[in-house]
Amino acid sequence: MSFTAQVKDELSRVEGECPRCAYAELSAITRVCGTLSFRGSGRYSIRVATETGAVARTMIKLTHELFDLETPLTVRHSNLHNTRNYLIEIPEQDQLEGDLEELGILERGHGITPGVPQALVRRDCCKRAFVRGAFMAGGFIADPRGDFHLEVAVTGERFAQDLMGLMKDLGVDARLNRRRGSYAIYIKSFDEIEALLRAMGARRSAQAILNVRRVKSLKNDVNRRVNAEIANQARSTGAAAEQLELIARAERLVGLRALPPALREFCVLRRANPELSLAALGKRCSPPSSKSAMYHRVLRLQQLVEEREGEKDH
Repeated sequence: MSFTAQVKDELSRVEGECPRCAYAELSAITRVCGTLSFRGSGRYSIRVATETGAVARTMIKLTHELFDLETPLTVRHSNLHNTRNYLIEIPEQDQLEGDLEELGILERGHGITPGVPQALVRRDCCKRAFVRGAFMAGGFIADPRGDFHLEVAVTGERFAQDLMGLMKDLGVDARLNRRRGSYAIYIKSFDEIEALLRAMGARRSAQAILNVRRVKSLKNDVNRRVNAEIANQARSTGAAAEQLELIARAERLVGLRALPPALREFCVLRRANPELSLAALGKRCSPPSSKSAMYHRVLRLQQLVEEREGEKDH
């Protein structure tokens, strides 16, 4: 089961917080994945197609609970894609026009409602229910082990803008992208996706992506530390090579025995431990020296060598 299917299955089991939540959720499902047909004189029929069993189950459950409507269900299996397609048909019925008006899908005397029916989403709980229904009908969420991405595909710019407004009322900022006559409301921020899942009632799914984020964060932290250690090791190796070259020049120009004790100790230790950093090398001195003290020994040795080279040139 895909992560999207898992989320929708969880959402299908969320109960509304007030009696009107069911109307808001059913309205969103019907509007997003339903096709409304009109045959004149107030004769309407609806076809709802979905590949998600949880959506079909919720659609039929809410339709039977709220209205006394016939809802024949046809299930087809695609051998090519190894998926099922659920087709719910609500045929012409005397009370269907009134039911569609109650769902805010039709406006009496004006036809199809262009945006989100505001009368259904006056309460915050109903806003959550409407967004939940819209996501169940047209939503997708990527597996959080990859990229963080959530989107809801809808038709109609007014409806898309209104749905984004509901999300904003719930504390979630989404963006809009037009795609071949339809609209995709999308979110790429982990924090926004988690907030939307929790607002819709998918707390288990929200916790799942939170756990994935923690694992990703831990892996990224480990990778940063490893990369930093590799970089430090490379710098230390390069610095050690330069110091060995400096020691060789000092030996040719001065002779190690003629060097001051501190510089001679540094030269002997560096040649014996070319892989160590200055800080680690300092710990082997007698008495131990700090990284800063060892760096100053390098500078003193470099100054001495440059002075002797200058004298030699003259």
